[in-house]
Amino acid sequence: MTAKKAAEQPEPQMPLGGMKERKPWVKKSPVEVVLSQLDRLREGVAKKEEDLKRDKRQLQKLEEVRKILESS
Repeated sequence: MTAKKAAEQPEPQMPLGGMKERKPWVKKSPVEVVLSQLDRLREGVAKKEEDLKRDKRQLQKLEEVRKILESS
């Protein structure tokens, strides 16, 4: 019976992230926390500015198409 139970149990699988172990937790000082938040915020603002530039270009192109269609 024990051999049958052992055969039925699935083998442990690797976590979804592909890592076998978690990274060890490193305590940060309040200064490090604020600096990391600042870096993340800067990256987010830069990404949003890129998205805004892309959207403005698309809007400009569509406005040009609108003018062409209205003049026809």
